[in-house]
Amino acid sequence: MLKNPKKQLTLVIGMLLVLFLAACGSGNDSEENAEESSDSSMNVGEEIDYTITGIEPGAGISVTTEKAIEEYENLDGWQVEQSSTAAMVTELEKAINNEEPIVVTGWNPHWMFTKFDNLKYLEDPQGVYGEVEQIKSLARKGLEEDKPNAYKLIDQFNWTVEDMEGIMYESSDSGEDIATVAKQWVEDNPDKVAEWTEGVEDVDGVSVELVSTPWDSERASANVVAEVLRQKGFEVTITPVDVAVMFEAVANGDGDATMAAWMPQTHADFYKDFKDDFVDLGANLDGAKIGLVVPEYMEDINSIEDLKAK
Repeated sequence: MLKNPKKQLTLVIGMLLVLFLAACGSGNDSEENAEESSDSSMNVGEEIDYTITGIEPGAGISVTTEKAIEEYENLDGWQVEQSSTAAMVTELEKAINNEEPIVVTGWNPHWMFTKFDNLKYLEDPQGVYGEVEQIKSLARKGLEEDKPNAYKLIDQFNWTVEDMEGIMYESSDSGEDIATVAKQWVEDNPDKVAEWTEGVEDVDGVSVELVSTPWDSERASANVVAEVLRQKGFEVTITPVDVAVMFEAVANGDGDATMAAWMPQTHADFYKDFKDDFVDLGANLDGAKIGLVVPEYMEDINSIEDLKAK
């Protein structure tokens, strides 16, 4: 124990000085960490040239992403690089292999979420991409009267995100065409097929034209339904078209049905334009989702608002 008052006073002052300096240092560290986090967000835009890697022009998610760039002020100066789904996935895989930043347009169902287990959707505070969606089946007016068994089967078709993604991933992984994989899936899932065909009578060569978009998700559903229809005796044609043409074809009767209407957000504009001219058969799949997607190692980017303007 110190008995000298001066030494005691010196010790107390010294301890207070240490605490003061420690507090100042802690504040500086916090400020530096905040600045580093901000710089990290800025660097993401610079590193990827303020570009969102997208898919085909005219796709619902492409249209919505253009809207997002308009709605979010922090995306000022950003652009969407539109090419193809395959090119987008190739760029994503390349970035993940090198642990580099990338922002892509993403959606479920899609096999990339099966292939890459380290992806995350960015939060969408303004709700531009909407919430969880449904994929609906639509039929032309008069189909129920003209081809009641085809109508009934299409109306009863219903499956899951996992079903669709499984076909898409198998096709990508094996290199087999989706039509081939879909045919095998039908053979491997007799219980589900039995639900779709309950009360559906066999026919002899009745023609049915399904219209759909050319993307793997819609190719999966179209080919599965086509295979089941063929097993019931129908002659089926699948016609891949642009989204706007798909809605128009069902509405004017050029096509019998589609299983590829994403609602209530992705295809809302097309649905609204033709809603009085087709029959809405309801959802064939629940749990669909679209948005901007990044790898999980981009820890500082969790929301669209974390991206910075150019």
